[in-house]
Amino acid sequence: MAKKMTAPTIRPFGKLPDGREVSLFTLEAPGGWKATITNYGAIVTSFCVPQKQDETVDVVLGFESLDGYLNGHPYFGATCGRVGNRIADGLFSIHEKSYKVAQNNGQNHLHGGIIGFDKQLWKATPRVSEKGSVLDLELS
Repeated sequence: MAKKMTAPTIRPFGKLPDGREVSLFTLEAPGGWKATITNYGAIVTSFCVPQKQDETVDVVLGFESLDGYLNGHPYFGATCGRVGNRIADGLFSIHEKSYKVAQNNGQNHLHGGIIGFDKQLWKATPRVSEKGSVLDLELS
């Protein structure tokens, strides 16, 4: 008999400075796998991996509260973008046209800049599939 899949659990994670609510979603899959993701920045805050003897280990560095992510976090578990990595001097060109982007890492543009994907509130849609719980995220 197939194991019944569980729906993702949802709990409050705090409020953004503008008052918008942020949630934390916990997804589980057979075998003891468990991921916790916030809709702020589509950040993976925890990923527990099964070990021997029914134990798990969390392999993600993260913070226990939203405040840790609001106060200049080091991209722990973050969805980086529009660009992942550095753009030297915040300058690049496409088809001989030059572009300048925000510099947030000294003179460089890092992981999407000042308002990258990791600082956006994403629309989250939790659901269940035949393989486990799922969280669909899209920029709102």
